[in-house]
Amino acid sequence: MIIKNSEINDIDFIFEMYKVATEYQKKRVIDIWPEFDRVMVKKEIIEKRQFKLIIDNEIVCIWAVAYDDPYIWGEKNNSKSIYIHRLATHRNHRGNNFASKVVEWGKKYALQLKKKYIRLDTVGHNKKLIQHYSNCGFKFLGLTQLSQSENLPDHYQNAIVSLFEIKI
Repeated sequence: MIIKNSEINDIDFIFEMYKVATEYQKKRVIDIWPEFDRVMVKKEIIEKRQFKLIIDNEIVCIWAVAYDDPYIWGEKNNSKSIYIHRLATHRNHRGNNFASKVVEWGKKYALQLKKKYIRLDTVGHNKKLIQHYSNCGFKFLGLTQLSQSENLPDHYQNAIVSLFEIKI
C-alpha cells in the first residue's frame, strides 16, 4: 500500500471515481455529490492537497485535504486541523475499510504539520456513514446547518452536515 499525492495525469480517473461514487449514492438514496469543478481539483493537485492510495499499481482510494474550512466549520474552524474532503473508494475495492487507512495516514500527516485534529464532514444525517466514521475513530460532533455560500460546492448550499473530529 502506497499513499502519495495525486498527479495531473490522474485527473480523469479522479473524476471517473467521483462519477461512480455519485451513482452509488443515488442507489443508496443518500445525499448526492454534484459534479465537481475540474479547476478546483486541478488546483488541489498542483497544491499537493489531493491524495491517492495505491495497491498493486492501482488507485483504490482518493481524497483531498484542506487546512482551513470556515464555510463548513464556522466558529469551530481553526488552524490546528486538517480537513478531509471527497473521500472515495474505487467500486472494485469497497468494503475494505480504506477510510481507516486514510485516518492512520492522516494522523501521521497532521503530526508532521504540527496539527492537533483531523476533521471530516458529510452532508446530511446518514446514520450508516456516521457509524462508519465513528468506527474509524472519529468523534461525531453533531449536525450543523450551513447557509448559502458561493465558496462551497452545490451539495453544501443550505445543507445540514454531520461533523466529525479526531484529536491526535
